[in-house]
Amino acid sequence: MKLEEAKCEVREAVWSRLEQAGQALPPGAHGRIPNFVGAELAAERLAQHDAWRSASVIKSNPDKAQLPVRLRALAEGKLLYMAVPKIADIRPFYLLDPANLNAAPDDIATGSGAADHASKVGISEMQPVDLVVCGSVAVNRDGVRIGKGAGYSDIEVALLTAAGLVGPSTILATTVHPLQIIDGPLPEASHDFSLDLIITPNEVVECRRRQRPGGIYWESLSAQKIDAIPVLKASATPR
Repeated sequence: MKLEEAKCEVREAVWSRLEQAGQALPPGAHGRIPNFVGAELAAERLAQHDAWRSASVIKSNPDKAQLPVRLRALAEGKLLYMAVPKIADIRPFYLLDPANLNAAPDDIATGSGAADHASKVGISEMQPVDLVVCGSVAVNRDGVRIGKGAGYSDIEVALLTAAGLVGPSTILATTVHPLQIIDGPLPEASHDFSLDLIITPNEVVECRRRQRPGGIYWESLSAQKIDAIPVLKASATPR
């Protein structure tokens, strides 16, 4: 079985598991980073961890499941970056500075709200990131992560790594429902990053293995993907 086919099988199984257990919140799990019952509790548990307490700069995904994380970050005065959808801008991240918001946190911390109210920044304008919080469909206790399949989270982390803004001291975390944790191995590619922390409403998993790609893996990207992401297109010609 090909790698992507194997990942698709895992996604479908987890999405179905969440929905059958009544643990997926509207609009449902399938096809997305699922919002789940207990997302607020997972955010609270993350906020008690030393990695969160010591972080001043956080990069987060824009999905509903991690909205409580983003609101907590702004409430605690942490600088927050969110990627522009599909990284489709030469300035690929939104800057949410709690000292200088022009909308209520509940409005600006969503994907559409950031588009309406937050400034975009180029990678050269960004500060080093202390903590990355990403959305996940499935994870295991080794820290292997499967997203919804578009690959943008891996590219975002790779871009920030290549720029020196994500490094060995940066913690990579996710918040998930317990049903999203898979026992045993999960399929992964060489360009996939692994997690340091998995947070559920009732558990903190300190992952045992760390996979950190050193930057952009050009050979894993199609010409169409590179052409669609301006910051990649403007980078050095891939070998």
